[in-house]
Amino acid sequence: MTLQQLIYSITISESGSMNKAAECLFISQPTLTKAIKELESEIGFSIFIRSGRGVELTGDGRDFIIYAKQVCQQYDVLKDKFGTKGNRRKKFGISTQHYSFALKAFTGLVLKYDTADYDFAFRETTTRDVIDDVGNLKSEIGILFFSDYNSKVIEKDLRDNDLVFTPLIECKACVYLSKNHPLAEKSSVDFEELSPYPCISFEQRESDPIYYSEEILAEKDYRRKITINDRGSALGMINELNAYILCSGIINDDINGAGYKMLRLRGEEGDAVMHIGFVTKRNILLSKIGEEYIELLKENIKIKQRL
Repeated sequence: MTLQQLIYSITISESGSMNKAAECLFISQPTLTKAIKELESEIGFSIFIRSGRGVELTGDGRDFIIYAKQVCQQYDVLKDKFGTKGNRRKKFGISTQHYSFALKAFTGLVLKYDTADYDFAFRETTTRDVIDDVGNLKSEIGILFFSDYNSKVIEKDLRDNDLVFTPLIECKACVYLSKNHPLAEKSSVDFEELSPYPCISFEQRESDPIYYSEEILAEKDYRRKITINDRGSALGMINELNAYILCSGIINDDINGAGYKMLRLRGEEGDAVMHIGFVTKRNILLSKIGEEYIELLKENIKIKQRL
């Protein structure tokens, strides 16, 4: 088994086609097919199922690709630290719940590096996808939160996917709304005052329980609720519908715009704590660019805490 064979198998799994993979690798399809057959013969099982529509991973193949990605990722880390730089394009991906500070840190990172040398990916997605993406190394880092309400479910899911949670910040729930909202002049509000207005939440997978909700206090029974799946829609509805969203309070105006206001949530619910952090694969060293992204995250959060 060689590193080259691992790279070949990963490329096929990502492209879903022997032809496309061969083009990406700048080799002929017969050469690629021969290399994969030799690999499958050595390990004793088929990695791919071949059909007229392309290739798909077998059950054993899915597990193999996860481990292959770990090996290749660690090879890249080793090469960054001790070797000479090669010509192969590097990949760096983040999967996150909808946090503007995560996007701000990511854009700062991309500005520092040449996009001609890296394939960057920023995925604002569901809680389950954050865990799955990091679990199968589609993304190197994931960002999410847990609370007293959902911690047992989230922590079990992290263990099952061999992931480690590193805390970044603990913060109490805040209310995010438009500066033109009827409640905007207040410094704090409670749920009774908010009840005439729609509460926005980010859509999760249909099969996932409420514990995977991105918002704290998702277990409450809201009289008016709107589910969306992107931050742009959330901001539009906050402006047009006098809607609000519960959040961490760590918001970047240069990402979202300056037409919004943060209010403290009063009452017993206002004491609920969000534990926000990042998840990584256990026993996998972060790449240099991954370490830099974490530092940008921490720096960005500290700046917003001082505001």
